[in-house]
Amino acid sequence: MPRYLFMIYTPTDRSESDAVGTDLSRWVAFGRLLEEAGIKVADAHLAPPETATTVRVRDGELRVTDGPFADTKEYLAGYYVLDATSGQELVDLAAEVPSIHYGSVEIRPIDPLPAEPRERT
Repeated sequence: MPRYLFMIYTPTDRSESDAVGTDLSRWVAFGRLLEEAGIKVADAHLAPPETATTVRVRDGELRVTDGPFADTKEYLAGYYVLDATSGQELVDLAAEVPSIHYGSVEIRPIDPLPAEPRERT
């Protein structure tokens, strides 16, 4: 079965008074819905972007920066890895994410790495 990544994005300027999107019981219920459907593989909530460390190597030089990769209007707040077969099923599930009314969900197929390196032609 194909795997998909649900990337849950939250606006940086979202009001902290948004009780619907921050209500933990709604997130627990959504996770339970995915488990009962037998499609949840993994999930996680991510710490805020200001807690990030960004690592780059440019011209052989290691560069470590505190904070996110870029300033954005929204940030990756969490994710779900799902086994699913229907594109419409994924869209319908994304519409049920508790923060969908102010954030967004990016659905992306997971392209598994090959067991052996591919030969370049």
